Amino acid sequence: MVGRDILVAEDEVKIAEILQDYLKKAGYRVACLDRGDLVVPYVRQKQPTLILLDLMLPGMDGMEVCREVRKFSEVPIIMITARVEEIDRLLGLELGADDYICKPFSPREVVARVKAVLRRIQAEPAGKKLVVGELNLIPEAHQVLIGGQELKLTPCEYNLLKTLLSQPNRIFSRNELINVTQGYDFEGYERTIDSHIKNLRKKIAGYLPGQEVISTIYGVGYKLNASPSK
Repeated sequence: MVGRDILVAEDEVKIAEILQDYLKKAGYRVACLDRGDLVVPYVRQKQPTLILLDLMLPGMDGMEVCREVRKFSEVPIIMITARVEEIDRLLGLELGADDYICKPFSPREVVARVKAVLRRIQAEPAGKKLVVGELNLIPEAHQVLIGGQELKLTPCEYNLLKTLLSQPNRIFSRNELINVTQGYDFEGYERTIDSHIKNLRKKIAGYLPGQEVISTIYGVGYKLNASPSK
């Protein structure tokens, strides 16, 4: 059973209070912090189930917080940003955020996004392992191994790799992969998948250097190679 402890890192008091109220009504336990430099020690000590992380925080901005948290935790992170520039959103994703929400937003939308992310990390029923080359995905453990070593992945990265592993050499469009990782109601854009693929490739390359495990099919999407090329 996935926990229900949400950390809201937001320095605008009214926004933090509204998010807290709506999340509590949805059955979550909520803690709020108004400074970025308080988030990392809190996550280390309390290990929340999910973080709603504002981009513009005093003490340490959301980008830096995300970067530091990802050094030791794969806790789901949803970025909250008032910036509309695409580069800001993509940078957050490349640092390891699972999703983002732009201000102004509906509190109900935030709760829906939280529920969607947590549904994706629910314990999976026992099922067959997916093995391609040195990649070994174990559904019941929500775990991926490479040569016996665990590959640390965010929920989005895990679901993305699971989809690619399920049908090696099949080309998946970006829209198909968005549906898998973000849900059918996600109003994002295709570049989000590029960011997650970039992160996934980087992590896999740490164990399988020089191998092209995931190929880009330009203008179409991505595929996992049954026999990675070097």
